[in-house]
Amino acid sequence: MLNAISISSVYVLDQDEALEFYVGKLGLEIHTDADLGFMRWLTVNVPGEPTREILLQEPGPPALDDTTAGQVRELVTKGAMGSLIFTTDDCRKTYEELRGRDVEFVEEPTERPYGIDCALRDPFGNHIRITQTAGRAG
Repeated sequence: MLNAISISSVYVLDQDEALEFYVGKLGLEIHTDADLGFMRWLTVNVPGEPTREILLQEPGPPALDDTTAGQVRELVTKGAMGSLIFTTDDCRKTYEELRGRDVEFVEEPTERPYGIDCALRDPFGNHIRITQTAGRAG
């Protein structure tokens, strides 16, 4: 049976800009950057977690035809394509570090029943939450 999620994907409108954000600002690392001819296979991961990758995928072939790709691009910019949730040991510290890298947040660290979290969007509109679960340091 299934035993792990190895790759999840998020649609981005420009893979180079996505690298600048996800690697340059959020601090993820490049796992794979390969030209497959028909697409660029670009994955990143949290440092030290190479078995869980995020595919930074541009809408288009081979998965989507031109019409559907256009619809997906529109939904991405509206923030309607789901979200990524990262965990941290100290949400407030992570928030301050990322603000120091010019990451713009849409929600400051806030106490929740499950812990502390904050929210931002990537340059394309995708929602990202950073969560410190209750009971973790911070």
